[in-house]
Amino acid sequence: MQSEEKFLKIGIIGLGLIGGSIAKGIKAANNNIIISAFDKPEVLSKALSEKIINVALSNYLEIVDCNIIFLCLPIEISIKVFDDLIPHLKENTIITDVCGVKYPFHKVWDEKATKGCYIGGHPMTGKEKGGYDNSDPLLFENSVFILTKSKNVKAEHVNTLSNIIKNLGARIRFLDPKLHDKVVAYVSHLPQLLAISLVNNLPSNEHNINFLDFAAGGFRDMTRIASSSYDIWKNVISFNKDEIIYSLNDLKNHIENIIKDIENDNVDNLNNKFLSAAIKRDSIPKNNKGFLSPIYDILVYVKDEPGVISKISTALFELNINIKDIELLKIREGDGGTFRLAFDSEEDASNAKKIMQKLGYRVN
Repeated sequence: MQSEEKFLKIGIIGLGLIGGSIAKGIKAANNNIIISAFDKPEVLSKALSEKIINVALSNYLEIVDCNIIFLCLPIEISIKVFDDLIPHLKENTIITDVCGVKYPFHKVWDEKATKGCYIGGHPMTGKEKGGYDNSDPLLFENSVFILTKSKNVKAEHVNTLSNIIKNLGARIRFLDPKLHDKVVAYVSHLPQLLAISLVNNLPSNEHNINFLDFAAGGFRDMTRIASSSYDIWKNVISFNKDEIIYSLNDLKNHIENIIKDIENDNVDNLNNKFLSAAIKRDSIPKNNKGFLSPIYDILVYVKDEPGVISKISTALFELNINIKDIELLKIREGDGGTFRLAFDSEEDASNAKKIMQKLGYRVN
């Protein structure tokens, strides 16, 4: 970080996955920055012992002595704490948050009198598992971090917060708060609800057949986020329901048009829809992280022989490569089968592929 930033005092309310990762990322970039935090006593104790924070706060109102305050709590709680803190903010204090909706925060801010400065934040990254124990200083590397500015924000405040975020490894995009909520409804909230609908749409049992037994890679990949907890999503849906409903109705219109094209054998329209989708899909930046960290797969073709799994896992363990997930996709007794190995990074997947090839396995 730049030299002037070492004098900043940063406060974090909520040391979960995001808050903990912010703290770890800041400390990794500049250990001289003083970080104060508020959370459960056991979380604060661990963060103190690991020298990730310098001060454990007993009351979140004590955080107003910091120059920059990060609110890293669930949306409903963040808005309440936000509302409590606004009147107590000192001049030039920057307060930000990491929640998945932005307009509700700006609405609260605009209705209050304060000396502070609010810049909304939304890091577009995450993991399937939350909590301080899963926080990671590299969580924001190559991710997009959206900022939304309130009225009368000074350029120096934007620059101060931007420098902290850039040093976490993230790339900043500025959006209007209402536009932000519309964008995330389409690219995050709608896909989540669609994944849930795809899974729930499957008949549970028909003619003693479980449809999931036949769900291959395409269905699995499209529905991975269906495993997300409703506890994470209930407030997101509540606070952004107008934009979510709009995006769902928009999707409903697309589906109804596809139904009509299929019913009328309109192959030209269907072909155009496929072509348009392919062009848009290929334009998605390939180096962006999503709301969940991507998983990188390789397929390993092995012979049907004892000790195969042990041989694979031992070889990867010896080179400190962690397997995120392992799945047996196909097997033919006496012949062989196909394992899907999943990794957290493209580098791990590439190195694992080389190791498997050295062991004599065919890999895709």
